Order: sequence, then C-alpha cells, then structure tokens
Amino acid sequence: MKSAPRTAAPRPRPLPAVLGLLLAAILVAAGLTACGNTNPRNLLESIENGSVIAGTKFDQPGLGLRHPDKSFSGFDVAVSKYVINDIAETNSWDKPDIKWRETPSAQRETLIANGEVDMIAATYSINAARSKKVAFAGPYLINYQGLLVREDDDDIQTLTDLNKGKKLCSVTGSTSAQNVKNQLPKIQLQEFDSYSSCVEALRRGKVDALTTDEAILAGFSNFYPGEFKLVDMTYPDDACVSSKLKKAGSPFSTERYGIGLAKDYPEAVTAVNESLVRMMTPPPGGGPSAWELALREAIGDAEVDAMVARTETADSRYAFTPTPGDLDFVTAPSDPCPEGLS
Repeated sequence: MKSAPRTAAPRPRPLPAVLGLLLAAILVAAGLTACGNTNPRNLLESIENGSVIAGTKFDQPGLGLRHPDKSFSGFDVAVSKYVINDIAETNSWDKPDIKWRETPSAQRETLIANGEVDMIAATYSINAARSKKVAFAGPYLINYQGLLVREDDDDIQTLTDLNKGKKLCSVTGSTSAQNVKNQLPKIQLQEFDSYSSCVEALRRGKVDALTTDEAILAGFSNFYPGEFKLVDMTYPDDACVSSKLKKAGSPFSTERYGIGLAKDYPEAVTAVNESLVRMMTPPPGGGPSAWELALREAIGDAEVDAMVARTETADSRYAFTPTPGDLDFVTAPSDPCPEGLS
C-alpha cells in the first residue's frame, strides 16, 4: 500500500529577516506611543477628566518643597492648588487629583511642549524668550533680587557694604551674581551649584551673603527661623545693563513669576488668569486675600510686611500686588543707555 504524499513543510524565514520584521514592528509601536505622549496637554481638559500633572520645584523652601512624607509646601504649590481647584469649582467639576512633577529650570519649556505636565508654577520668570515657546498666565508674584545675610551680621546693610572684603555666594552662571559683579568688580564672588549649598556655606560662615530672587531667599530665611535676614538691593549708581539704563536707587532685576502653559490652548490661559484674580481679591468682609494669606504662610509675615512697607515710601520703585493677564512689561521699551555709561 502506497503511503499518502507528504506535504512539504514551509521553509523557515532567514533569521535576519525575522529580526528585521520584529524590529520594524517595535519601531512602529514605539512611534505611535511617542506620538500619543508628546502632544501638549490642555489644562482644562485634564481638570475636567479628574487628573492634573502640575510642575513645581522640589527643593526650594517657601516656594516648592517636597517633604520626606511626599507632601508638598510653598507658595508656588499653594497657587497651583488654588487655580486647579477653583477652575474645577467654577465649572461645577469635581476637584481633580493633582500629581506633582519636578521641573528643573532648564527643562520647563520641553516638559510643557512634550505634554509631560499640564502647567508649571516653579519660580518661572516671564520674559520675551520664554514667551515664544510657552504661554504664560499671571504674573502672580513680583520679585526683586536681594541679599541674604546672617541675622547677627550688621556690617551688610546695603549692596556697597559687600566691598568691605565680604564674600558673596550665588549659583554658577546666574544673572544675579553677574549683576553684582558688574557693579562691584572687586567683590569676592563664590559660585556654587545650588542655592542650598550657598545657604549651608552662609550658615557655616564660609561666605557672608547670598544673592538671588528675594522670594527664594525669604523661603530659606523662614525655613531657618532666627538665622538670617534679607537686605534690599538697589543700584548705587546709574548703570548700563544689557544695553538698558538702570538708574541709581532702582531695584536690581525685577522678576515676575508666571504659570507656564501650552500655547495651543488660550482658553486655559484665560481661565487661569481669572482664577488668579479671584485669589487676589479680598473677601467681601475685608481682610487679606487668599493670595496674601498663602504668601504669608510660605515666606513669613515679617518679609511680607517689609515688601508692603517699601511700596508705601515716597517715590517707591517697588510694587507688591501683580496684575494677572497684563504682560505689557515683556515688550515695554526701556530707557537707552546714554553714551559713555558703562
């Protein structure tokens, strides 16, 4: 009896061809996944859907600080919470879950563009260069450059006192340090990799002062009660800074903190600005606004009182309460430097 003819088994593909097909499939899948994760996020949609990713700093007392129990505190954190929950309440949505994402300064624009965060409130100064990449709501805080010194050091009461052989600390490459160096060429400037390193050096007496945004300094001062005090910084003489005239007596760099958002959703910017206005509005019965209360809790009553007091002096060049939605300062012309002024 003849056996039935055998069906030929399919010839196996060469191994390189199989690996090639597999790799192609992986790349296609990865590409689809990446496309799905790199679209900018719409804050309003995220709030309505019940989950928001908010960017902030994790290492700055008074502004954005992550504690060992994974809770967060600071003014940037308080502003973020208020805005998110207020928008939800205004639209009759449930309060969403807030997930915090650390946002280092150099990565903020990328994190927004890639859809890794809905919003960023992280000592985020509004300026022309950044406004080309992200949309800003705010400002919600007007900030000035200041000096942090030890509480028992009465030798430093003005900027020019640093000329008395004092050592100044700031972060490597910061504009804060360079501003001072330009005014006081003989100053002993030491640059560290972080403000917390400068604070520790100041506590140990290895430096005499630290300079950066005063809200950051106030946060550290409030974190170490009784150890530090703040000194205002004003230009001692007329100066030319980045081709702009800075008159004697005017404060060093004025910074206005804003909330960074994707440029794709202007309605989200409007909603955040409206929420910030509500936060800054005093209650009907009088008293401080939710905004002022949050600032006082974050950096201390003494510093807030000092901020308010200096705005009330004659010919003051300081401001305290910002105007959310007013970004005219970004493109406002500056006084040109007169010929011969360095």
